[in-house]
Amino acid sequence: MTGRRPASESPFPNRIAELRERAKMSRLELAELVGVNSQTIGYLERGEYNPSLALAFRLSDVFGLTVEKIFVRNQPKGGKRR
Repeated sequence: MTGRRPASESPFPNRIAELRERAKMSRLELAELVGVNSQTIGYLERGEYNPSLALAFRLSDVFGLTVEKIFVRNQPKGGKRR
């Protein structure tokens, strides 16, 4: 996986674990729905992997939310988002 990185460097924190638990879904179930390995879901939840745009949209479809409601961009230092 080319997108793996230490969680401390993850530019896109996400709500995947929260949303998955609310849906009473296991990592394996979510993985099967979006077409990835269950380990990938773990990496995503811990912020160790940044998903492709296609995977982000598949997660969006499963949860019925926009990508922006699942993944949170970090605010630029010293100011508001534009």
